[in-house]
Amino acid sequence: MSSTQPPEVAATTAEAAAEAAAEAAAEPSSLPGLSPGNEPNTHEPLDQWQLLPEQSREVVRLVQCPVCSCPLRDPFTLPCGGTLCRDCLPSPHLRTHISYPATANRLQGLRCPFPECGREHAFGDCSPDVTLSKALASVKSALETARNSPSAAKLVTHVVVKDQWQETGVPTLRDVETTSKVIPGGRLLATFALAQGEQLNYNAEVAYMSPATENQATFDTAVLEEVKEAARAEMDCQVCYALFYDPVTTPCGHTFCRSCLQRVLDHARYCPVCRRNLSIDPMVHRDACASNKLITKIITSFWADMLESRRQAINAEDLQVGNSEYDIALFVCTLSFPSMPTFLHVFEPRYRLMIRRALEGTRTFGMVMYHPRGFAELGTVLRIVNAEFFPDGRSLIETVGVSRFRVVEHSTLDGYTVAKIQNINDISIAEEEEREVAETRNRPLRHTMTIPGTNTAEGGPAPSQASHEEGPSAKHLLSSRGEIETTPTSELMAFGADFVQRMRAQSVGWLTARMLAIYGECPQDPAVFPWWFANILPVKESEKYRLLSTTSVRERLKICCGWILEWERSTW
Repeated sequence: MSSTQPPEVAATTAEAAAEAAAEAAAEPSSLPGLSPGNEPNTHEPLDQWQLLPEQSREVVRLVQCPVCSCPLRDPFTLPCGGTLCRDCLPSPHLRTHISYPATANRLQGLRCPFPECGREHAFGDCSPDVTLSKALASVKSALETARNSPSAAKLVTHVVVKDQWQETGVPTLRDVETTSKVIPGGRLLATFALAQGEQLNYNAEVAYMSPATENQATFDTAVLEEVKEAARAEMDCQVCYALFYDPVTTPCGHTFCRSCLQRVLDHARYCPVCRRNLSIDPMVHRDACASNKLITKIITSFWADMLESRRQAINAEDLQVGNSEYDIALFVCTLSFPSMPTFLHVFEPRYRLMIRRALEGTRTFGMVMYHPRGFAELGTVLRIVNAEFFPDGRSLIETVGVSRFRVVEHSTLDGYTVAKIQNINDISIAEEEEREVAETRNRPLRHTMTIPGTNTAEGGPAPSQASHEEGPSAKHLLSSRGEIETTPTSELMAFGADFVQRMRAQSVGWLTARMLAIYGECPQDPAVFPWWFANILPVKESEKYRLLSTTSVRERLKICCGWILEWERSTW
């Protein structure tokens, strides 16, 4: 027959049990094999409170350098999107067979240490990551503050490092012994302490030898919140002032949302923060202008819900902006080129309406060349610079070319043509250099040219090994189309500029003072010269039209040099 305890005794027993449980929770959990009386540890993990072991490891991996495994110091982000310590950058080497753009910061290169990339990067494209430097400094400060807190002094964690071979079940291949340590603090601090002590390889995993008590789990969660708050202060784009979405880091080290950077570069080629000139197209060249992988991983790990809200907001904005079925109005008239002026006399009522609407809106419209079957597929976006109206409704419009496009679909609106278009953009500078190397590497170098502004004595880039022909005239460099294909880009440009100089000396009818007043003097920039040359040289429109479909400066220069050869053979 069972006996029943009095209520007072039952209450006393319950209070004692509660006090014992509270004392047990307040004390560090016993490690396996070290519990009093060698009794097995019966504490169960508090999943509703604690971080999972792999989550604690992943948080620490976010601040580790993939090369040296230490917490990142002076982080550098490469064009491929990978980040490493400044001291872990491979030694730079001299780049050869590159003559364009051949600026001082691109004459040295390094081989990417990340196996998934492995490409050569121009040293000038690798810069200190300003955003990560600030964010990681704040994170380390938050972790140090937590380590010195009274709560951390009451906790202890037994952590075991398992190398990648042991983790995959192949212990015979591991080249390091297992590290086992008892470290003050919770799991997060213990794992970070191993990384700081250079005892945690970037690819290694960890195991915690005792289940977390409620105090440990609560402490780890509080530390993680401090880390997230410290990092969050640096994770806002300086254009939209919201959490980064698809972050892109520029060569000057500043990070922006990809869409925000694209909007900025639509109007100016300068960094919004430091005003350094930029030569990237973030929307097109995702390989050469990849997302910042570490910032993306931090945002995805810490603020997945906020990131999803950002995605929905951006998609909604894109839908609102693109609520019209067609992107742009088309002026079917003549051939225009980027960066070059186009002057229009507008008198047809339909185009008067189109120009008025453009002036009220973005001040842009598309120009396509007339074709017997309608109009050409390729065209140029023009921006209205100046407009002069006459009493009878006519107007003189001054425009400048902005970008190129391909018409995907078109219709009619109030008498004029509207279209859905696809932008045509050049390849990146890195790809431009790779193409020149591939086409000229078998051609012997003729002369070593020192680029002005270099200073090897002070650690600056070494002299370029770009091919360069010095002589009284560049006209002797090229004599056939086959030779054009293997000629360095700088020599192609020199060949074109020399031709213009000789034609001007001969006072040819198409190179007049009036034409130079309209289009300017011969540009020395290889990226601009083909567009200028196409406006000046009396070439068939079908030949000029070929330039619109090109995606490389070198490709356009080769076309222009082909025109010169044909001109000198008097076959036009």
